[in-house]
Amino acid sequence: MEIALIKFLLAHLLGDFFLQPDKWVAEKEQIKLKSGKLYLHIALHIVLVFIVFFSFDVWKQALIIGVTHYLIDAAKLLFQKAKTKRIWFFTDQALHIAVIVVCWLVFYDGASIDFSFAENTKFWLYVLGGLLLTSPTAIIIKVLINRFIPSKGSISLQNAGKFIGILERLLIYIFVLTNHLEAVGFLLAAKSIFRFGDLKEGNELKLTEYVLIGTLLSFGIAVAVSLSITYINI
Repeated sequence: MEIALIKFLLAHLLGDFFLQPDKWVAEKEQIKLKSGKLYLHIALHIVLVFIVFFSFDVWKQALIIGVTHYLIDAAKLLFQKAKTKRIWFFTDQALHIAVIVVCWLVFYDGASIDFSFAENTKFWLYVLGGLLLTSPTAIIIKVLINRFIPSKGSISLQNAGKFIGILERLLIYIFVLTNHLEAVGFLLAAKSIFRFGDLKEGNELKLTEYVLIGTLLSFGIAVAVSLSITYINI
């Protein structure tokens, strides 16, 4: 895979998931285009493109990504409703990635680029895969199973489920990349043992189904991403 595309995707993940606090999102949804955080968010994406490429020669690509990112985010803020948040989340991400791919095809496809650090392509790919399995996947799973959340008072630590999911996906990522698939089974078994007591005592079918859906989604996405990274022909 072309290292330029990996860097574009890396900049996107950093800007949209790691360097965008929840309070920015809340402010943008509340006052929409009047939010200063929206424009700070766009500027951050542009800066990240320069950072991951270590060059200002990509100013055209950065400008295209920044302008289109603003248009896509603005449309999402203006037309998104409470019932359509899930649809707009995936539409928003799909459009951003489509722009990145088109930008890569226009500026890099067929070009012979000499990178002095070409031997580090796998490193960039592994970083991208690892980041994808942290906050982005946690948000994706939250969006997918939000409708199934049991209406019950919270008795767990704040954000505990999110960080447990991130850790388990990163462990799966490491196990698959190091060709220790058997360890994935042990991880799933260990989590099942710890969860069994809580679910048994709670005696709630809805809670059991909710945990099962989240766990299988988390493991499934982690394995899929890990295998994809492993078998991509660089």
